Amino acid sequence: MQVCLNGHLITDNYYTSPEFRKAYCAKCGEKTITKCPNCNKEIKGDYHVPGIVVLSSSSTPVPDICEYCGQDFPWRDKRKKLKEVVQEKDLNPVLLIKQICDRFHLVTKQIRQRHSDRNTIDVKDEYDVQDLLHSLLVIFFDDVRAEEWCPCYAGGSKRTDFLLKNEKIVIEVKKTRSNLKAKDLGEQLIIDIANYQKHPDCKILYCFVYDPDGYINNPKGIENDLHKDEKEFKVIVNIIPKGH
Repeated sequence: MQVCLNGHLITDNYYTSPEFRKAYCAKCGEKTITKCPNCNKEIKGDYHVPGIVVLSSSSTPVPDICEYCGQDFPWRDKRKKLKEVVQEKDLNPVLLIKQICDRFHLVTKQIRQRHSDRNTIDVKDEYDVQDLLHSLLVIFFDDVRAEEWCPCYAGGSKRTDFLLKNEKIVIEVKKTRSNLKAKDLGEQLIIDIANYQKHPDCKILYCFVYDPDGYINNPKGIENDLHKDEKEFKVIVNIIPKGH
């Protein structure tokens, strides 16, 4: 059997079908091996027993452990780490929200490209951001509740944020504009954070700021300044996109 160092099977018929041999993996570019790096024994591939007809055409599974010396093959640890990352993303609601927000700008651009120029949502203001984000959240979360409230700062109109009640997460949505740049945005977020810290169902406040026109010169600075990681209350600020 020939396998790359990331565990991709190259061929399990190394000797009977030499035309399938490769020095490097076509999937990831890693070098390939046919022997255990520890004991130098060959990795067992497909084999046939005389007189036995095999009807299955499936490939021989790539082993994680050498059957001769009992040591892990190089790809076992990589697979374990990858599995942990996938499981963490599947189970961690904050990572799911981050993934949605990180891709939000790409989604807004993609939905403009409709067949025959059909009607679509054009994200022009904060209400458009709320509507589109709400649609994306329901892909991953069963219970997404709209939270309507009136902020106490000057010019604050009635707004809608989203409560994930089961996860105890509130997602606050803002869109920058000519009269809502870094200074005003920071001041409003400070007030909103204080407000949500008293909310009985908010253990994590995720502030999503959509800045398509690049009004925020230093998004990382605002994110770091407002980040809060306390036992009973956490604040995450994510300004998208970053860099214009």
